[in-house]
Amino acid sequence: MRYFVLLLALVTGFAHGSDYAREKKWADEITPGIVAGDPLYLEAVGHKFLGIYTEASGAKKAVIVVHGIGVHPDWNMIGILRTSLAEQGYTTLSIQMPVLAVDAKPKQYGPTLGEADARLKAAVDFLQAKGYRKLAIVSHSMGSRMSRHYLSGHPDSPISAWVAIGIPGGDDFKGINIPVLDLYGENDLPEIVASAKQRAATLKAKGSVQTRVPKADHFFSNRETELVKLTKDYLDKTLGD
Repeated sequence: MRYFVLLLALVTGFAHGSDYAREKKWADEITPGIVAGDPLYLEAVGHKFLGIYTEASGAKKAVIVVHGIGVHPDWNMIGILRTSLAEQGYTTLSIQMPVLAVDAKPKQYGPTLGEADARLKAAVDFLQAKGYRKLAIVSHSMGSRMSRHYLSGHPDSPISAWVAIGIPGGDDFKGINIPVLDLYGENDLPEIVASAKQRAATLKAKGSVQTRVPKADHFFSNRETELVKLTKDYLDKTLGD
């Protein structure tokens, strides 16, 4: 019986956590090629996970960059955001979020949200230990769903602003008490476009706004410069000096 209980615990833990082997594969592939920023490892729920810390000279503000489903902290638009924001005065920490198998569907990520919370908390603690007192989150897609889960469950978090890019359809901003930029593309995923009006109605925190970017798709392909500018302008306005 004890063997059965132990086996069940192991299976249950694996089913509800990240695919750590896939995370390691990502880390082994991307860390040798990182030019801007320094790879480091933080710890949450007993597991070390990759972060890329890019310090901006003289910066007083820092941004946690949160990627979408099944990718890594230097992936395409995430890599552009983390490096471009650092070039423009914001220290960034892009973190590896929980990932599942390649063919996993978004609805299967629900059980990983607790671990995602722990990773975001570890990122916050790291940046506060570095002396940063003005913190923001910039997230994309599934990363926005994970960020929403963290923020709604941690109303006393020191995060002062959130740029939610392409948050999945069905999510809204109820219970979020910090300024939010709900940013999505005109040609975004159909469910994101269709739920825009519903999301806008839940943007209650002062300074929150919804912005639709003409001609942009879910990944802001060929519109990364505009994405960075909109993000930076909102953070400048919201966080101040």
